[in-house]
Amino acid sequence: MCPICQKPTHTDFAPFCSKVCKNIDLLRWLNEEYRIPTEDPLKEEETPPDNEESDH
Repeated sequence: MCPICQKPTHTDFAPFCSKVCKNIDLLRWLNEEYRIPTEDPLKEEETPPDNEESDH
């Protein structure tokens, strides 16, 4: 079964039924619609403090 539309798969486009469904899947990957679940919370990037020393 095609994971996009649930029609029978076609050998030329496996695991999809057509080029249309294959391209739909590709666009979902490119648009980052698919995600791998993790248990790690997202951490914000830490920027280092400004360490400019003045010469007095």
